[in-house]
Amino acid sequence: MQVQVMKNILGENDKVASENRKFFNDNNVFVINLMGSPGSGKTSLLEKTIAELKDKISIAVIEGDLFTAKDAERIELHEVPVIQINTTGGCHLDAPMVRRAADSLDLNKIDLLIVENVGNLVCPAEFDVGENIKAAVLSITEGDDKPLKYPLIFKESAVVLLNKIDILPFTNFNLESAREDLTALHPGIKIIETSCTTGAGIPQWCEWLNSLVSEIK
Repeated sequence: MQVQVMKNILGENDKVASENRKFFNDNNVFVINLMGSPGSGKTSLLEKTIAELKDKISIAVIEGDLFTAKDAERIELHEVPVIQINTTGGCHLDAPMVRRAADSLDLNKIDLLIVENVGNLVCPAEFDVGENIKAAVLSITEGDDKPLKYPLIFKESAVVLLNKIDILPFTNFNLESAREDLTALHPGIKIIETSCTTGAGIPQWCEWLNSLVSEIK
């Protein structure tokens, strides 16, 4: 019975996600589903991305969190539209949540919509929200074993950002092993090493992102 219930939930979600995707495409909005563990640096990366790109393209953010609006408050300081979704304990955002939030945005004035999902390496990868691409943030502090322990999120993502690369020398994170595992799971996946402290990799990430947005304009 549990399997059937899950099928029904995912099936209904996929239906709304397909509607979302058409809605975003019709409005020429490129959508990223940004995923990663709590503390991986998703919000810091988002802040750096906005600072780098907001004079080139118009950006809006949907923030997913269990209870607080702390991340949305950080994003508001960068003077871009931001909508907070609180799941009140749910471990992921789903397509209906994202659609309700998107309806509060003026999509005619937005080029790039970034959905920062709830911090989790499992559930968010299972739920399509109508995005163009999924992006995963994996911090050096989490360990190089995570791709093989949580494969779905990396199989589903077009890009993985190996974040906090500046502290690599102070950890036992095996960069070569992580890269090999990521490539084995998802041949062709884009891997970018980033640091929100030093700024390493941020221009490369933003240039790639801007090129994707430009393709639909």
